[in-house]
Amino acid sequence: MSIAPSASTLIRVLKKSASKREATSASRFIKTAKGQYGEGDSFLGIRMPVLRQLAKDNINLSLTETAKLFKNEFHEARMAALLILVLKFRQEDEETRAQIVRLYLKYSVYVNGWDLVDCSAHLILGPWLMRRDKTILFKLARSQSLWDRRIAIMSTFHFIRQQHFVPTLKIARLLLKDNEDLIHKAVGWMLREVGNRDRNTKEDFLRKYYRNMPRTMLRYAIEKFPQTRRKQYLNGTM
Repeated sequence: MSIAPSASTLIRVLKKSASKREATSASRFIKTAKGQYGEGDSFLGIRMPVLRQLAKDNINLSLTETAKLFKNEFHEARMAALLILVLKFRQEDEETRAQIVRLYLKYSVYVNGWDLVDCSAHLILGPWLMRRDKTILFKLARSQSLWDRRIAIMSTFHFIRQQHFVPTLKIARLLLKDNEDLIHKAVGWMLREVGNRDRNTKEDFLRKYYRNMPRTMLRYAIEKFPQTRRKQYLNGTM
């Protein structure tokens, strides 16, 4: 892979790796048609292993140059920016980590795809907020932006892995009546992850709220339950 000294150079490297066939496939998968959540997004058609290697090769790209990638029209440029930030966050000092978090929040409007959120939120905001005030997550959870709300719930994946479930459950409660399927799936997924570590905690939550959950959220949350238990929840007989 090429080492790029600037965002513009990295964009040129990305374009050299482009594939029309992969771009068409990605556009369908991310749902970019009119009226869909990814409407208008553009793809070069670069697979994730290539992007991850490119990020590793360009981890020394400055934060200023990395930030420029967010405003690029191509989805893969934004993905490359996020992958670079995740790698930097893992190895930098607290001062630089704080800069990365500020940059992430400043440009969150460009973290505008479920894959962009899911590759970054729990690896940047999650660890940063683990022992800090989490007010920003509740602000994001109340945002009009679908992607802000997904960032909020997905950031808590880090907390879940540390056996700290309260933020996830609080944000899940805020999102119970959300209208977006991508939020239903994300909340259900995080509840399932809570249950993988502490089934009693998850069931306490479900017993209170499962009747108010969107069906998709509930199905994701109970996916690993025994069939009989799943039917009880789905039939409303718990």
